[in-house]
Amino acid sequence: MAEDAITIENLSKSYLIGHRNASSGSFKYKALRDVINQEVRNFARKASDVFRGRQIVQGDEIEEFHALTDVSFSVKQGEVLGVVGRNGAGKSTLLKILSRITEPTKGRIVLNGRVASLLEVGTGFHPELTGRENIFLNGAVLGMAHNEIRRKFDEIVAFAEVEKFLDTPVKHYSSGMYVRLAFAVAAHLEPEILIVDEVLAVGDAEFQKKCLGKMDEVSRSGGRTVLFVSHNMETVLKLCTRGVLFEQGRVRQIGDTRSIVSAYMSSRPSMPTVVDLSKVTPSAEFAKKARLLSVKPSPSMNDWSVPYGKDFSVELSIEAAPATAKIDMALDFKTRGFEVATWMNRCSHTELSVRPGINTFRVTFEGLRLLPGQYFLGINLGAGRGFESYMPEAIPFEIVTSPEAAEIGAEHLGGAVMAMATAQRID
Repeated sequence: MAEDAITIENLSKSYLIGHRNASSGSFKYKALRDVINQEVRNFARKASDVFRGRQIVQGDEIEEFHALTDVSFSVKQGEVLGVVGRNGAGKSTLLKILSRITEPTKGRIVLNGRVASLLEVGTGFHPELTGRENIFLNGAVLGMAHNEIRRKFDEIVAFAEVEKFLDTPVKHYSSGMYVRLAFAVAAHLEPEILIVDEVLAVGDAEFQKKCLGKMDEVSRSGGRTVLFVSHNMETVLKLCTRGVLFEQGRVRQIGDTRSIVSAYMSSRPSMPTVVDLSKVTPSAEFAKKARLLSVKPSPSMNDWSVPYGKDFSVELSIEAAPATAKIDMALDFKTRGFEVATWMNRCSHTELSVRPGINTFRVTFEGLRLLPGQYFLGINLGAGRGFESYMPEAIPFEIVTSPEAAEIGAEHLGGAVMAMATAQRID
């Protein structure tokens, strides 16, 4: 049985945060004696904090904020654990404690092996040093011997694809080059535990694919442990063997990846009936031709839920430029991060003409047979070559069960029902 690479027991982390009292705001008149009294009280409080070894906090009122509360779980050696949750749930605080960046308020952690962390772009890099120098610097910070770094040096440079800029100070690197080099160092210097935050979102699609392949390789063939934090559920499902869901600083659920992703998706806030996308900025080239303003369910649906087998109908408001005569549209459906269906007007030989100004289109999928569950509707518009993506997972919606779904036992399945197929016995 595999040993525990990480053990976390009753881990808590709290911070003191200050608030300025509204009654002492600069907009209100105060006498000099009030100012002096306030400053004396603040100085006395800060002096007391220094004497007691406590955190010094600015503000008239002090509040204790609990970032983590009684967190306990373990991670097996060679396991890839996905850590998911909404912003502010405590994920990054946990990783900073595991990386020894900050100390816990109470509880304990046990780490069996060296830890390499990639929590933000350029972690451990010095901007004035070159890429070559930073590889050795960052490797030393991670506890690697000089000979060990030299042995892996060529692999790191090839993976990061920065050969041309290897002797250039990293302050001149783009954010993508930064993260490529930082990840390459962390992944190739063979730590027993690799901790990766959402930082991979900076890289392009091809590099993200390389990173995921490398993490899969180090966990499966190298037997190393990976903690992976991401809001991309498709990546979590592909990479992770198990997951943990955080909610308001506590562990809400631990289990197999699919159940964790489903719980995370169901915990997301409900979508307003009319989704305003006018503030989503398209590329400069596409903005000259058309712009998506809003999306809403058709009156027959009322909200973003529809029974299995019933019509799914949406209305899109699109503003077209005077020179634009027609547009193209592609709508895709995703569940748990995987795309299960796509519709394009070109495939159905439907031409969508527009007039200058605001145009409203209604797209109806008759008898939509997506099986019950949580889905996302992705919206892509075209005006000429290529498509402009308006958030790949723009609209969350739900397919709810119906008598027809119950009749075929669809509640325990997922994806789409393929109707256009035949089956016959041939023996």
